[in-house]
Amino acid sequence: MKSLIAGTSIAILTSAVATSQTYDSVIVSDQVQTGDIFSGQTLDVVEVTETTTAVTSATGAAFNGSADGVTLDVRANQNLQANVTADTRLDAAVSSGAVTALSTTATGVTSESNIYDGTLTGVYNQQTGPGRIYSHSHVEAPGADVGDVTASTQAIGASQGFGASASAVGARVNQTNQADVVADGGGTYGYVDGAATFVGAATGTNVTSSGGYGSAERYIINQTNAAAMTQASQFTAHGNAYLSTTSATATGDNIHLYNEGGLLDVISDQHNQAYVRAQTGASAYQFGSAASIAYGVGNSFLAGNLGSETVIDAVQLNDGGGVEVVADLTGAEGYDASANATAIGNAATGYVCSDCDGRLVATSQQVNNADVGASTSVNVTGYARSATGVATAVGNTATYYVSRPSAH
Repeated sequence: MKSLIAGTSIAILTSAVATSQTYDSVIVSDQVQTGDIFSGQTLDVVEVTETTTAVTSATGAAFNGSADGVTLDVRANQNLQANVTADTRLDAAVSSGAVTALSTTATGVTSESNIYDGTLTGVYNQQTGPGRIYSHSHVEAPGADVGDVTASTQAIGASQGFGASASAVGARVNQTNQADVVADGGGTYGYVDGAATFVGAATGTNVTSSGGYGSAERYIINQTNAAAMTQASQFTAHGNAYLSTTSATATGDNIHLYNEGGLLDVISDQHNQAYVRAQTGASAYQFGSAASIAYGVGNSFLAGNLGSETVIDAVQLNDGGGVEVVADLTGAEGYDASANATAIGNAATGYVCSDCDGRLVATSQQVNNADVGASTSVNVTGYARSATGVATAVGNTATYYVSRPSAH
């Protein structure tokens, strides 16, 4: 089955009745997007008793090539030379309901390949030209109440995902992002009876994998984030909030690989040139627990195998505008107030399972030529049970270990 709808390509192959010959399946996909992509919606409510929900997404190009029970080879090329914008706004006068859920996502190019009981090979090339990938979400309800509210704002330049179950994967991924990637969100409520969670995430380039039991994975990954800026920010203000969490994560280049099988083998080269900024500002006049959390990293790498062997050759270079992380919290009276800011130039982690007679071979090179800064502020004008601030800045950090599965 194969379909092509508005910049989205999907190919799913399944095995037929066995014959005397087995043929390899092949998918070749080329996608070019030059016109701007945008989506937006506004919800204007007076009083909602149960649920308020909004899902807003905009994607330049999407591809899915997967297979079940066969050998599949994929050649996928994606090129975006345009802006992508997603915007969600909620205005509430009296109440937005017992549950309010807002999801806003802007993606330049995205690709996914999954293999079940088979073999996947492929070359994936993703490129986003100069422009802007922008995701925005805002709640305006200063006189309204809500039970639980979750507002998620995400922006990604280029993303590639893999999934494997009882299969073998061998793939090369080349990603170049030149677009500014910005996720901006937040909101205000008069009264939050339950949990208020406002989350923002911005990523220049992204590769993830999930290998199930009996799988083996081998990757060669090259990532370059050559944009001017990768930024995530969230700002909230509540009159009275029982549980309030405001968080933002900004990542230049990201690799996150996981496997449960014989071998996870990865060669990677990450080069972030963008200014990376994560910022949160949260306030609540009265609060039970209020937290402001910001995390920013130039290059992030993780490869973990709950199997017998992990082999890593990872190179990380962070330069350009630097990494800046800010987390602020203000409250008048309540219980627990905290602000946490973490800024890292290059971060790498690798592990293997010791109960599987695991073997870890890791070669890691990290170079950070940019400034890295983290700052927090906690301001309680009245009284509180606790006030906690943590600010952490690290140029390069690498952690490799062999341990029992129960440790993860």
